[in-house]
Amino acid sequence: MHYADAQRPVRPGQFGSGGALFLDRDGVINVDRGYVHRISEFQFVQGVFDLTRFWILEVQRPIVVISNQSGIGRGYFDEEEYADLTQWMCRRFAAEGSPIARVYHCPSHPQHGIGRYRRDDPWRKPAPGMILQAAADLNLDLAYSVIVGDKLSDMEAGARAGVGLRILVRNGASEPGSGPSDHETAADLTRVLALLRRHFAAGSIDPQ
Repeated sequence: MHYADAQRPVRPGQFGSGGALFLDRDGVINVDRGYVHRISEFQFVQGVFDLTRFWILEVQRPIVVISNQSGIGRGYFDEEEYADLTQWMCRRFAAEGSPIARVYHCPSHPQHGIGRYRRDDPWRKPAPGMILQAAADLNLDLAYSVIVGDKLSDMEAGARAGVGLRILVRNGASEPGSGPSDHETAADLTRVLALLRRHFAAGSIDPQ
């Protein structure tokens, strides 16, 4: 089963045709402490709100979170705990002037999932399922979209979906991956923001 959590209902095509900013969660939005599922464990990565405010105020396109959450499938926490944390996170982004349009997550794991969660899932990165679903739900042009992740699996998912700009941020350790490696790298989110400003000025990010 697949899941999509929205801060508020979003109608298909509400944003028109254009790009989005796709963010991984653990290691990009919050410090990756391993299977974070409580507010007390959730520490926002420095610079994340500057990044998202730029995207909302200057690019004026939606923000989408896509996250593997195998802690659910492994039995470390449940869907209700995940939903509570996600709603709190979305409220924080809205309070910072950068509301999140949609949050997608995949709870499955092919080896370590328990019961129905033990399976290959087309939404689990590096598969592109969450990105493709968001594109269908929000009428996105993936060629003018951006994905920011801290693992090579994020970059591979973006490449397989056709996301135009892929940025690997070194806030955390990167996983080995077998997919394409044609992405940009940044030491932290401040440098990610600088990269986006440069691409936006050059016209390679389409606000329309």
